[in-house]
Amino acid sequence: MMLQRPIILGSPNPQDLHRQARYAWLLFLAASLILIAAALIGAGFYGRRLAIETLESQGRTDASLKIALLTAVLERPRALPLLLSEDQQVLDALPFAKSDAADRLNRKLERLVTDTQAAVLYVVGPNGIAVSSSNWREPISFVGNDYAFRDYFRRAMEDGTAEHFALGSVSKRPGLYISRRVGSTKAPLGVVVVKMEFDGLENDWRNASRPVYVTDDHGVVLITSIPSWRFMTTRPVPQQDLALIRNSLQFGNAPLAQLPITPQAATNTNVSLVSAVLPGSGEAQYLHLSAPVPTTLWRLEYLVPTEIPVASAVREMRLLSLAVLLPILAVAAFLLRRRQISQMAIASEQAMREELERRVAARTEELSRARDHLQSEIADHRDTEAKLQVVQQELVQANRLAILGQVAAGVAHEINQPVATIRAYADNARVFLQRQEPSPAEENLSAIAQLTERIGMITEELKAFARKGRTAAEPVDLRGIVEGAIVLLRSRFAGKLNALDVRLPPADLFVLGNRIRFEQVLINLLQNALEALEDREDAKVEISIEETPEHVAISVSDNGPGIPPAILKTLFAPFHTSKEKGLGLGLVISKDIVADYGGHIDVTSNDKGTCFTVHLVRARA
Repeated sequence: MMLQRPIILGSPNPQDLHRQARYAWLLFLAASLILIAAALIGAGFYGRRLAIETLESQGRTDASLKIALLTAVLERPRALPLLLSEDQQVLDALPFAKSDAADRLNRKLERLVTDTQAAVLYVVGPNGIAVSSSNWREPISFVGNDYAFRDYFRRAMEDGTAEHFALGSVSKRPGLYISRRVGSTKAPLGVVVVKMEFDGLENDWRNASRPVYVTDDHGVVLITSIPSWRFMTTRPVPQQDLALIRNSLQFGNAPLAQLPITPQAATNTNVSLVSAVLPGSGEAQYLHLSAPVPTTLWRLEYLVPTEIPVASAVREMRLLSLAVLLPILAVAAFLLRRRQISQMAIASEQAMREELERRVAARTEELSRARDHLQSEIADHRDTEAKLQVVQQELVQANRLAILGQVAAGVAHEINQPVATIRAYADNARVFLQRQEPSPAEENLSAIAQLTERIGMITEELKAFARKGRTAAEPVDLRGIVEGAIVLLRSRFAGKLNALDVRLPPADLFVLGNRIRFEQVLINLLQNALEALEDREDAKVEISIEETPEHVAISVSDNGPGIPPAILKTLFAPFHTSKEKGLGLGLVISKDIVADYGGHIDVTSNDKGTCFTVHLVRARA
């Protein structure tokens, strides 16, 4: 739209011009005051909102870090009850506390507490009496104390495992009790309990000078940077739940009073403004953030002070608005004065302006037509872009389907050996049962169960391969890998394993990786070698090991006809195979498995045989 200035047909007198100027200045002054007031108010609201949003973003980051640290602290001791529930020394000490067995278990628990940084480890008999404890030397030893009333003992005996945060009945120190039943549901022998305290974590939070605390599903504060807030609540506890808490002595004689926190306004989900009274200070406003703690029913609550940051942000925004607005008003005043001066020359310029407006109108019409044409071209470009996006999505979908097919073929290929072995063991078990020999039949059935578990693990590993994921590397026994692979091949190549010449590695030789995945690699190589020698009477497959300080090389060589050069070039390409029923995935998967753990595979072949060498990273003792 084109702005037009008024056309003056006559020259105004000086008095009229003076009155108009005075009226214009009064209006300008009033508008300036209103604009400045509105700018200061708006800048205050904007500064406050910006400060709250900044504090919320920073608070979410801090809360996420604190939750990650708390999760790491929680995960550290959780494996101890599981391991100890199957430990032979624990089984020896239960259900009857033999003095020598209990004494040995006391010393073992004492060592484990030192190594794992848990607070206390103890074993409770089926009657609730502690049999052994890591603090058996201390005056507050748990040995002999009755814990049958404790919720973590009762739930572990009923459900097998439990986690319970409570105040220690003997130590009077709060902590998380993680328990696990020893024995079966029908014949429980006792319970293994580990207690985790959070003093170090609370000290770290306290140094951050921002209130942070963890609450359970009843809203009771369990872990806190403010000691006086421990076992206070964020909301009233229902009477039925309060009675259960009192009877179990979960929080001792704590009054379970409510925290001195008053809600003010909610900004969004899990975030609100509250007023709180901290020990040693008056009431202040805080930004309250809440987030769940993974693997628990807890929530982490975080208070971020808002008064100083909000006041600073409001002050800065108001100063900035004045810094922007005052020059604008000054320019406006200058323009207003200039306009008043220029009004005297408007009449003489009227003719020139009319001509100029005519030309501008013509040019505007021309530009309008050009704009319409440009909008039409933009619409065409958008249609073309939409079609390209559809084609791109179809290509992505086709690529996904291709990857899915490769993974499915890989799963079928990799579980072939365990399935064949299961079939052989099942046939053997049926023969033994017909002979009324249950002992070897039971061994065969146990082997079948282990192989089904191995199939599940292989499937999970192949899923990880499809996602380009990797299993965490750990030291694995190379001798066990070789022996496990030979066991899996025994049924498939029954009577043909005499061709194997295995030089087993020493028992103390370890490599970095995963046993199941390395067995897959060795099975693929041995299977290829044995199939290549299927019709030879002098068949021979050698497995040899070479060690260096940093690496271990496993060589699988045969005296077969060798691999043709044309196939050798595409040996590690997917779906390239010389076998009639092969899928061409075994060597591809083997190469990726070895590469996942920092190794590689070499192959040499001629008319005298083929040798595959797997280079793995040696694990430090």
